[in-house]
Amino acid sequence: MNRFETMRRAQAKPEVLNAFMRGVYTWMCGGLLTTAALALFTASSPALLQVIYGNPIMPWVVMLSPLVLVFVLSGMINRLSANAASGLFLLYSALMGLSLSFVFLAYSPAAISKAFFTAAGMFGAMSIYGYTTKKDLTSWGSFLFMGLIGVILASVVNIFLRSPALDFVVSGVGVLVFVGLTAYDTQRLKTMAETAPMDDALVMRRGVILGALTLYLDFINLFLMLLRFFGGNRD
Repeated sequence: MNRFETMRRAQAKPEVLNAFMRGVYTWMCGGLLTTAALALFTASSPALLQVIYGNPIMPWVVMLSPLVLVFVLSGMINRLSANAASGLFLLYSALMGLSLSFVFLAYSPAAISKAFFTAAGMFGAMSIYGYTTKKDLTSWGSFLFMGLIGVILASVVNIFLRSPALDFVVSGVGVLVFVGLTAYDTQRLKTMAETAPMDDALVMRRGVILGALTLYLDFINLFLMLLRFFGGNRD
């Protein structure tokens, strides 16, 4: 690579990085809006609620289908076209809306608002930190992954124990885990954008969708953990 090409790439890198991260946050916000709209619409529709909760099988279908789709999207991202990846992400966001409709049925509007704005503030602060810090957060990955596994296992155990104390602890630890993951994933996406081939639009678009999915999951799980932590169930 000649010196002119090296200089051109160095000058273009900030623009590419900004465009990449802007795309990630735009698609992430689009996914969150889709999820919120579908969740609120479903919770407000007696007909849809009857379809979902009037059959013992449907709640499992609604709950597990987003899980299946996220594995499909993550595993096949390098084989999908840009439009297919974008469509699957929006489909996933819509299915999550159906799955999370229970939030508007189980929690008061005040609790939902409190959890949402707290999650938005924490997410924004940690994402900015992950983007701007000079510290290498790679070492956080293994600890956060172990914490995530612990949260999942403890949550499954508490389905049977139904312990309020354990639920409180799991929610608190979950908040810390997803706050850490927000910073870690943001820095990882920044690094990925800086090292990705600038001239390959398909690779960049796939990266944007995968990045949006990653931060979307961090935000949704942080919101749910805060919602459980704050409480505020409907009477």
